[in-house]
Amino acid sequence: MTYKRSRSSFGFPRWGGYGRDTDAVHVRMCDYHGCSEAGEHPAPKSPNSPDRWYFCERHAADYNRNWNFFAGMSEEAVRDFMRKEAQEDAGTGYRKSTAFSWGGAPDADGLTRAERDAYDALDLEPTATAVEIKSRFRSLAKQYHPDRNPGDKEAARMFHGVRTAYDVLKAKAG
Repeated sequence: MTYKRSRSSFGFPRWGGYGRDTDAVHVRMCDYHGCSEAGEHPAPKSPNSPDRWYFCERHAADYNRNWNFFAGMSEEAVRDFMRKEAQEDAGTGYRKSTAFSWGGAPDADGLTRAERDAYDALDLEPTATAVEIKSRFRSLAKQYHPDRNPGDKEAARMFHGVRTAYDVLKAKAG
């Protein structure tokens, strides 16, 4: 039996070029003292810091269970933080979405392009009241809702447009 030698085999069939052109895989070890597992789960070192510990799943769960965001803060600092968060949340428990906060520069009538498009989608005049906006949205939503029109792609597209228009005008609709 003759063995055909390749350039990267060095003449030994089992040594060959196997893995020769690949880089070593970097494995981050768990930051928990004495642990030899891979540290694939990041955990914060301190509040509002980009620095992270990297733990294995078991140690990350232990760390997160015992981690206190407010550790090391004075009572006054904790109250200030809570007050600031409460003001930003505006009582909703969530920060306000800014998805429709800027729809372009207002025109001479004081309407943005997004608002004008929204009125067109709902087939309303810009002078419509909050009650008219909400009423029109509800009737169109019922008409085009996907549950009422299963498999109808045009109805689904119309429903999405009506929903988006209502999201833009929701502040005026109360």
